[in-house]
Amino acid sequence: MDSRKVKDLMVSLENYAVIYENATLFDAVIALEEAQAKLPPGRMKHRAVLIKDKSGKIVGKLGHLAFLKALEPKYSSLGDLKTLARAGLSAEFVNSMMETYKFWDYKFEDICRRARNIVVKDVCHPISENIDENAPLSEAIHKFVMWQSLSIPVIRGNDIVGVLRLSDLYSEIANVIKTTCAPDSDEPGRIK
Repeated sequence: MDSRKVKDLMVSLENYAVIYENATLFDAVIALEEAQAKLPPGRMKHRAVLIKDKSGKIVGKLGHLAFLKALEPKYSSLGDLKTLARAGLSAEFVNSMMETYKFWDYKFEDICRRARNIVVKDVCHPISENIDENAPLSEAIHKFVMWQSLSIPVIRGNDIVGVLRLSDLYSEIANVIKTTCAPDSDEPGRIK
């Protein structure tokens, strides 16, 4: 039986960046920096902010890529670029659309100033997946691969109590690989 559980690797909500849904992207930047400053040495930095509603329930997540998309107001008019690619549209066509919309006609500082007016509830991703705190890490591997996510909310009952980050799971996997797969002999082709 797998003795390693999700709760052994998760970051609790008390140690994660969490803001209310009516906060701005500026508030998200500050919350993320404050949460990262509290991390113990050697821990990977957070890559997202959790969003809670008026009742305090976690309802969304705002990662780095969603943050960048929010700063570019014309981006939403293109639709989902992955869907466009699956529909057979070439990279050249998508690039010509981007040129038509003149995504980069703004100064960098002007784009960044938008953060003070963008409300996170309008741009965050709703929480749709989670993992139980007592689930084995082998289940977490499966869910990360299936959902292609950098973090998964961890639940106890119906409440989100933390976040399992891909970086922490990878570090644990790497440590186990190094201790359980060490070569017993000089095998040909092995890196020395």
